[in-house]
Formats: sequence, C-alpha cells, structure tokens
Amino acid sequence: MTSFQERVRGVVLSTALGDALGATIEKLSYEQIKEQYKRVESLENKWYKADAPVEVNLGRQRGYGTVTDDTLMTIALINVYNKEGRHLDAYDLGNQFVKEIAYNKTYIPEFGREAMIIDRLFYPEKYIFMRHVLANCDPREGGIGNMVNCGAAMYIAPIGIVNAGDPKAAYDEAILFAMGHQCSYGLEAAGVLAACVAKAFEHGVNVDGIIETAISLAKDGTKMAIEELTSAARSLRDEGVEMDQVIDTFQTIMKKYSPMGDDVHRKVEKVGIPSNHYTPSRLFSIEELPMALAFIVLNDGDFYPSIYDGINSGRDTDSIGVMIGVILGAMYGEKVVKKEDIELLQETNKINLIEVSDRFCETAKQILKNDLTIQEKRMSYFNEYC
Repeated sequence: MTSFQERVRGVVLSTALGDALGATIEKLSYEQIKEQYKRVESLENKWYKADAPVEVNLGRQRGYGTVTDDTLMTIALINVYNKEGRHLDAYDLGNQFVKEIAYNKTYIPEFGREAMIIDRLFYPEKYIFMRHVLANCDPREGGIGNMVNCGAAMYIAPIGIVNAGDPKAAYDEAILFAMGHQCSYGLEAAGVLAACVAKAFEHGVNVDGIIETAISLAKDGTKMAIEELTSAARSLRDEGVEMDQVIDTFQTIMKKYSPMGDDVHRKVEKVGIPSNHYTPSRLFSIEELPMALAFIVLNDGDFYPSIYDGINSGRDTDSIGVMIGVILGAMYGEKVVKKEDIELLQETNKINLIEVSDRFCETAKQILKNDLTIQEKRMSYFNEYC
C-alpha cells in the first residue's frame, strides 16, 4: 500500500518533473515540437530559445531539468501551509502568500540566482500583488478583472493534499483560496484540479474514479470540456489511433472552449483587436486541465506516457505536464518518478524536493488530524442530541 508520505512526495516531485519537461517547449505548437524535437521524452533537452537574443528569452535559462513558476508557486503555497498549519482562504492569499512571492527571496532556476518569485511571474500572477497590496482589495474579490488563465490551477495541488480523500472539501477550499487570484473558468479549474488530487489519494482509486469526480464537481464550460475530451480519449484509446489524429481531435474539441488555439503569443499586431481570448465566460474552459485529464485517460493512467503525450501536444506544455503529474503522482506515489530524474531536478534547481515534501507531509497530516477531531466532536453531538 502506498503511504501518505509517498503520495505527497509523488505530488511534489511530479510537479517539478512535468514543469521541467514541458518548459523547454512551452508555447510551441504540436507541429513545431515535432519539427524541432521530434518528441520530448527526457529532461536532457535544450530550450528552443536558449540561443535567442535577450529580448526574446528575457535573459532566462531553461532545459536540462530547469523548473519555472509552476513549481515555485506550488512551493510558495506549501510554505504558507507550513506557517499557518490550517486550511486557507483568500485572506491568506492576500497576506502570507503575497509575502512568499513578493517579499521572500528564493533561488529562481531560470535566473540562476536568488530573487523574489514575483520577478519571474507572468502578468496574471503579478496581478496578485497589484490587487492585494497596491489596490488593497477585499481579498475575496482579488481575482476579479484578471486575465482568465491556468495561473491558479497550476500551483493548487497542495490544497488537494490537505484535503486528501475529500474531493468536495478540496474543491471548496481551492475556490475560497484562489478567488483572490483568479475568476471565472480559471478559478473553476483550480477547484477541479484540487479535487482530482484529493481523490487520487484514496486507496484503490482508478482513473475512471478521478474523471467521475472531476465531472461531478466541475461547472459550465469546464465540465463540458472535460466530459467531451475524456469521452473522445476513451474512443481514441480503444481505436489505437496515431498521435496526429489524437491531437487533431483533442484540439478541435478544445477550440469550442478555448478559442485562441495556437495563437498564444502576444504581439503588437493584436493590440486593440477585439477577441474573447482569456475573458470571463460560463461557456469557456482553460485548455490545460481538460487536456491533462484526456491524456491520463488515453494512457490508462500510465505515468510517463501520459506526461510525455501531454507536453508534446504543444502550447502551455509545462502546466499540462504539471497537472498530469500531480494527479498521477498522488495516485502512485514517488516510486513512479525515475531516480535519475529526481536527482537532476534537485541538483539543477537547488531545491531539496524530498525535504520540501516531507515537511509538508507532517503539516498536512496535522491538518487532517484536526479535521478528524472536529468531525468526532460533531458526531458526539449528533449522537447525544439527534
């Protein structure tokens, strides 16, 4: 039986693994990845922007196991739990989480030096600082007006851990916390991913159980996208079709819920041109979560093949890799991650991922024990008065 500690390690290690695998090819299309790499199935790959001018790669480094903001934000959330020792909400995002990303220095692998995480973040994640510190908003309204993207979902897995075995509680806490960062279907994805991670901690859980949990809790376009993509994945898996057809099918379906397709770059020619890209909608969904779940189904939950297929599908490759990784990492535990990958990730990023996992494991255990104590008191009251 896989222990709780092993599953926590599985989540943290798989966050870094999926992130680093996808980071070298992020924003390339499926066809561009095929043309430049054929297929990425190793951490030992050079970033396609490595030799580009500084105005293109922004002076950053990637490849060979380097992680990005997905991993750094996940660890920042873990640090908040370690400090507070309890369940969180939007007020904690506006307080301790802001301190973690904007005031506490850490090693930024892409910079090769220590800095604030916020120095590395994309604009929708910098929005956290603008809303909570500069605009002094009501923390529960922090996500209003933000670009709707996967920014909250990509680091939300720790909430699934502190609610292990209770997907609805994980969904609720993720929504309460991430509403300080995201809105609309970006917020919804965070709730659903946290629920999937919580479900994956159950003994004997299978892929179908995780997908059923996602669909039962998801709302609006997120629900529809997950239903349609995972259904297509089952059919394609049974037919044994080639990857070209898989990607074409998945991306054709996703186009209904995420209209930008391969057009993910922000160019001056797009300024002032109206579109529905990244805008709130009850009919849209982020691409990363439904695609991640579809690739898990396509591969019957096989760990590395699911991540490899996900990152090679193109676009937001690192976040797709992370989302596949955290669900399957929780399901199988650390044993599914190759030892050589763990060693490379820890060495390259100067992060002791095992130490991070084990400290958080103790925090999560205590939070779960406190929940059981509260439940026992409620049952005692029920038995006495009802």
